Amino acid sequence: MFHLPHIPPQRLPAVLRGMPKAELHIHIEGSLEPELIFKLAQRNGVALPYASVEALRAAYAFTDLQSFLDIYYAGASVLLKEQDFFDMAWAYLEKAAAENVVHAEIFFDPQTHTARGVPMGSVIQGLHHACQRAHQEFGLSAKLILCFLRHLSEADAFATLEAALPYRHHFIGVGLDSSEMGHPPEKFERVFARCRELGLRVVAHAGEEGPPAYIWSALDVLGAERIDHGVQAVHDPVLLRRLADAQVPLTVCPLSNVKLCVFPSMAQHNLRQLLDAGLCATVNSDDPAYFGGYLNENYLQLFAALDLEPRHAYQLAFNSFEASFADEAAKRGWERQLKSYFEGLREHD
Repeated sequence: MFHLPHIPPQRLPAVLRGMPKAELHIHIEGSLEPELIFKLAQRNGVALPYASVEALRAAYAFTDLQSFLDIYYAGASVLLKEQDFFDMAWAYLEKAAAENVVHAEIFFDPQTHTARGVPMGSVIQGLHHACQRAHQEFGLSAKLILCFLRHLSEADAFATLEAALPYRHHFIGVGLDSSEMGHPPEKFERVFARCRELGLRVVAHAGEEGPPAYIWSALDVLGAERIDHGVQAVHDPVLLRRLADAQVPLTVCPLSNVKLCVFPSMAQHNLRQLLDAGLCATVNSDDPAYFGGYLNENYLQLFAALDLEPRHAYQLAFNSFEASFADEAAKRGWERQLKSYFEGLREHD
């Protein structure tokens, strides 16, 4: 790392907001704000079990992952047409651009929609067109990652993959999300093998609520190149060393972890421990509409609670580019941009 300029603590929040960064763990359905849910419900004639935006937002009191997922799937019920998926993704991408996100790798859950009769093409093309527009208008690079719902069967995942293949050029990889406990990665070994044969990049949620064993399986059975969450890795020293030695990225989601009671408070989050152990950890927002903040808010609350320093800010942003699936030229470009940003802060020393 190059020599960072001196940055007084009071300036750090502005530095966090302004620095270029990538987001690698964002569920697009989890960016669906209550206001847009009601707008789409009205447009599509969908009845919601909540009387108002305020009543829906008040229901965002989660005790664990499952209690969140229940309301998450209810919110997604308003998404029916290609335009709905475009509007949802565009709302996120506008916020991301305003927060100086230069690259986003966006998860989407097609089974949540195809199970309701929504055509696969409506889902993927709506999201893709929003990504295209974000690149044209903001210069923001945005790619899609198709996620399989792990509470459903592998056969269902295979069917979803086949339905998505006509749109293969619109997504760069596959992931595994939804209820972790009781659904180990091994359940999806064959479909992930098929995805790797197709040249798709592979990520998987593991070690959020599930044990370190799920991280081992995600790596060894699924061939995951990145681990989404992964915070339970600290309970297995051998795993921790493997992740550090191989620089397997972790896409950590601080506000999500606190909101879903993975950690009692932000002050007890283990992200600093992961960085100190040499891991390629990154900061992400997960489901920002539900967990209290987009990417910058995750950085701000994390840094305030853990007393992190400017060197951590630089490292986390650098990690976000390194951990991305962008090509090497793009990564180097963003890393030069990041270095230039921090060097520019010297003028204010």
